[in-house]
Amino acid sequence: MTLSLEASAAVWSPSATTEQDAPLLLLMHGYGSHEHDLVGLVPHLPSAFRTVSVRAPLAAGPGYAWVPIVDPGRPEPAATQDAADAVLTWLDEHVPASAPVALLGFSQGGLMVTHLLRSRPERFFAGVVLSGFTADVELPGDAALAQIAPPVFFGRGDVDPIIMPEAFARTSAWLPEHTTLTDVVYPGLAHGISQQELVDVDRFLTSVLPG
Repeated sequence: MTLSLEASAAVWSPSATTEQDAPLLLLMHGYGSHEHDLVGLVPHLPSAFRTVSVRAPLAAGPGYAWVPIVDPGRPEPAATQDAADAVLTWLDEHVPASAPVALLGFSQGGLMVTHLLRSRPERFFAGVVLSGFTADVELPGDAALAQIAPPVFFGRGDVDPIIMPEAFARTSAWLPEHTTLTDVVYPGLAHGISQQELVDVDRFLTSVLPG
């Protein structure tokens, strides 16, 4: 199945720079949400980034999704790749190849972060996975990703009622074998993003800025 992202459903946020080859942070929302959901994070993130928040391609309730939920925490491999390919196609069409790109995703958007890193590891210099996970499948790009080992921040709460504990455990074991991992669990946090997590993400993204 060929999926595509709507160009009109991308929300670009202003930053301290307007240079087209400035570092770009690509934001990807969770299941049932939309492209405006993560825009509120932008004031809490480094202003050196341009940011763009994109809408997932599948309708899901009142919002949108990257993949259908059939077996929670274990998305269908072909559907996951279709969604990642749609993001890569959008990126090729709207972002210069010379522009360094980092990824940030929440929940299913976090799944997209890991799958994009695995699909085209040389394109992204860092990733932020918030309450997300990685697909339980081997991909051709995994070896190259492990060789590059880009910095990745993996944050989630210890009382998340949405994401299966097994999916978090799998991701926590997989990421250090393929990335340079910052792994943080927030006590008492459910399926959300805390103020402390935002502070930590800001610090992480500042530390990985190119140049």
